[in-house]
Amino acid sequence: MVCTVQIYQRPKIESPVLIEGLPGIGFVANISALHLIHELDAKLFAEISSSSFQDLAVTTERGKTRSPINQLYYHKSRDIERDLIIWYGNTQALTTFGQYELCGRVLDTAQELGCEWIITLGGFRQEETKHPPKVYCAASDLESLKTAKRLGAQIMVGQIYGLAGITVGLARLRNLKAFSLLVETPGTHPDTEAAQRALEALTEFLKLKISLADLDKATEETRNILKSFGLISHPVDQEEKKKKGTQFRWYV
Repeated sequence: MVCTVQIYQRPKIESPVLIEGLPGIGFVANISALHLIHELDAKLFAEISSSSFQDLAVTTERGKTRSPINQLYYHKSRDIERDLIIWYGNTQALTTFGQYELCGRVLDTAQELGCEWIITLGGFRQEETKHPPKVYCAASDLESLKTAKRLGAQIMVGQIYGLAGITVGLARLRNLKAFSLLVETPGTHPDTEAAQRALEALTEFLKLKISLADLDKATEETRNILKSFGLISHPVDQEEKKKKGTQFRWYV
């Protein structure tokens, strides 16, 4: 298996918080991360490719191609904010080995830049959701769990699939503080409301002031990107995929 990290520059940031924002249930993390990148004008500093990503490239109307990829952006703090590393991408790895390898490479890079805190975002699939939707949490240690609960999150009991769960588990092994914020969502579409709740809790922890007025734009952009890779489709098509067992594990 091959997973490579191409670093374009080493940002001068201090004790950054790593925010995971890859596709998952309700695409809550993906929308949230993309909105942060836009609002903060975060800078791309590294790209990650893996042989466990999808084996395709998507062509655009202008004849260019878009490949499955993960990216790392940075934001230098202003005033009392925290420095950030935003982990964004259009896919997770498609194998268990690939997921752990990808996570390990990203954590290596983050630690080299002085990262001590990690937050993963995601959706918590529920048939019926509240308005506003509830936020749930899991953490690497008791202190981090208390921090997440102070943001209004309830303890989640169950399983967290994909990088949202793996990253918190591996953070514990590396003596990093980490928690996951999971927001109720039907999980059937890119969920703007759930992403808004995730961002409200996240920005409270980060002491970050951003506008959520244009969150719909991040949702629509996310929808278009994921459609091009076949990660979202018409509900009927999704049911057919489930019957054939072709849904990605990290998505369900």
